[in-house]
Amino acid sequence: MVKLPKIWTGPAEAVLFITLILFMIGTVNVFSASFVLAGQLLDDSYFFLKRHLISFAIGFVVLLAALGPDYRKLNRLAGLMVVMTLGLLAAVHFAGVDANGARRWLDLGIKFQPSEIAKLTSIIAAASYLGPHIDKQRKISLVSFPVILAVIMGILILKQPDMGTAVIVVGLCLILYLLAGLPRQQRYTLYACGAVFLVYFSYAASYRADRIIAWLDPWEYQQGIGYQTVQALLAIGSGGMAGTGLGMGASKFYYLPESHTDFAFAVLCQEMGFIGAFMVLTLIGLLACYGGQIARQAKDGFGKMLAIGITLLVAGQAVVNIAMVSGLLPVVGVPLPFISFGGTSLIVNMAAIGILINIGRKTAALTSHPEAEPDPLPETKKRLKLIQRIKDN
Repeated sequence: MVKLPKIWTGPAEAVLFITLILFMIGTVNVFSASFVLAGQLLDDSYFFLKRHLISFAIGFVVLLAALGPDYRKLNRLAGLMVVMTLGLLAAVHFAGVDANGARRWLDLGIKFQPSEIAKLTSIIAAASYLGPHIDKQRKISLVSFPVILAVIMGILILKQPDMGTAVIVVGLCLILYLLAGLPRQQRYTLYACGAVFLVYFSYAASYRADRIIAWLDPWEYQQGIGYQTVQALLAIGSGGMAGTGLGMGASKFYYLPESHTDFAFAVLCQEMGFIGAFMVLTLIGLLACYGGQIARQAKDGFGKMLAIGITLLVAGQAVVNIAMVSGLLPVVGVPLPFISFGGTSLIVNMAAIGILINIGRKTAALTSHPEAEPDPLPETKKRLKLIQRIKDN
């Protein structure tokens, strides 16, 4: 077991402070990676920085709101979130905003990406099903509402097209099922079907096949489909131990596409060097460890699954993004939480962190005051009263 530093009063406080540190590093990186593009194309070098700070302000308010009510109320709100998310994803298909050959955004006065909300919805829906089954030691089955929901959301997202996010939405749900104890036969079936679908959808569109070819040998295609990966690797390699200095990296000068979004980590490596990259990797690792600690200490199955899902959402996306930027995975369009520019992604991640902190704080309160253990769910209360009446008679 990894021994965690004792500089926090508990894992919930650790998660909050680590998140804020990552955000501060990300804010510096977003400005450094975007001020050239924003200044030349939008006549405002601070354009992306201001958007980033506004998104954080909204996200921080959402985080604070998530700390208030008992996290178990999300169990009862799961149905409403599902309906809302499906409605938003369907609306993207009919009234979405087109950008860079994709239709992934809605503009309702504020431009946002519903597929980011789908990630958190998938986790909450899965936890609401798995939690009670774990508590009551019931058999878990793939033929259940959360899996069907995740597949539907995945298909809607795939049509945008956005295979990376679709895989995350479906994958998060299925990983939670595996961790909750899926029967062996269903596990093997899931592995086989997952491999088949992943291979099929990877080559079903020509641009996805090009990305895989470029990933296998980016230097062979460095003037074409491998250009982005090669430029990312050059940016990472040029950073050395201490980096070129904040704002001094050359990759932002149109050498590296998406330098402030999906490939923000490459700019960070170039300007902050190995030291900055190691710091970010350490913070993400600590966030995963403390998130796992909150999940392990949670008193109910819903809390455990929700905490695991949120930890996977944040840390898992970070691992995928860093692997993509480093050339270990094909380009999949997954942002680096709190480091990449992305309004909806930042807000959703802040909301998820708020829920994770809520679980940690509630667990700590119940551990300190066992008498504060919440009443059973209404259905359980009715059963207990009925059993008591039978005994009395």
